[in-house]
Amino acid sequence: MRILVTGGAGFIGSQYVRSILSADPAASITVFDKLTYSGVEANLAPVANHPGYTFVRGDICDVDAVDQVMAGHDAVVHFAAESHVDRSIAGAGPFVMTNVVGTQVLLDAARKHGVGRFLHVSTDEVYGSITEGSWTEDWPLAPNSPYSSSKAGSDLLALAYHRTHGMDVVVTRCSNNYGPYQFPEKVIPLFTTNLIDGKRVPLYGDGGNIRDWLHVSDHCRGIDLALRKGRSGQVYNIGGGVELTNKELTGLLLDAAGAGWDMVDHVQDRKGHDLRYSLDITKIREELGYEPQVTFEEGLASTIAWYRENRAWWEPLKVKAAQES
Repeated sequence: MRILVTGGAGFIGSQYVRSILSADPAASITVFDKLTYSGVEANLAPVANHPGYTFVRGDICDVDAVDQVMAGHDAVVHFAAESHVDRSIAGAGPFVMTNVVGTQVLLDAARKHGVGRFLHVSTDEVYGSITEGSWTEDWPLAPNSPYSSSKAGSDLLALAYHRTHGMDVVVTRCSNNYGPYQFPEKVIPLFTTNLIDGKRVPLYGDGGNIRDWLHVSDHCRGIDLALRKGRSGQVYNIGGGVELTNKELTGLLLDAAGAGWDMVDHVQDRKGHDLRYSLDITKIREELGYEPQVTFEEGLASTIAWYRENRAWWEPLKVKAAQES
């Protein structure tokens, strides 16, 4: 199967590409990535010499470029997205263009070229916020940020192509990912790298917001199960089953760094900050045999160790991000 992976130089996309190519000498993957601030081609260096690996730089909103790269592929795994909530609050335009229009361009090209399966990678944030219990896949969408609204729009668009055109579309929705190669604007790599450098960390509000944490390798296993075995037209939640308040997570990161709460700045809460996310993963467990394999204790320790050992990867990214902000 020849797979086109959009956003394959990003955090989750590159994990997926590395996992597939390192496990299968006969695998064939084309990575299509614009290499924006969070796309790093070096993320793919471990598999760059794989005979089935091809990298093409391009924008998913570029109709001609997408048409050209789509030809000859059997499946699409669509990661490419603007994903940082704070950036979407500051300016929603790039999120609508990339997440909604870019997805439409890809769907049109996949339909034109007769691509078999189109797997659209989404987020639990499309459901909004939940006080108790967990979201099932048929839960109404109620996004609260420009980012999550744009992802909800792309989800609905992908599913509409299945219903309208009969395309083989599957949507996955994940909880908060963590692991190596995550751009250091997200909470775990931001706090970890700040503390490595003896810098303070910013905690939104009272830190009471709750998130379900999923190791990126578990997420990518779930994606591949959905790609190969999922039912067409279906949505599959992929969660980690570890719920922590942001304050609890901060405490774990402080302990790992040997730092105290005096290193924490309590900053004004994010606008429209969702209180709690929680995914019910019964469907993917029962239909596809998915189960998270990385414990949070093990995953967090290995992630922190990776950032300690890979300053040459993250330090230039933080410098560049500071210069652009």
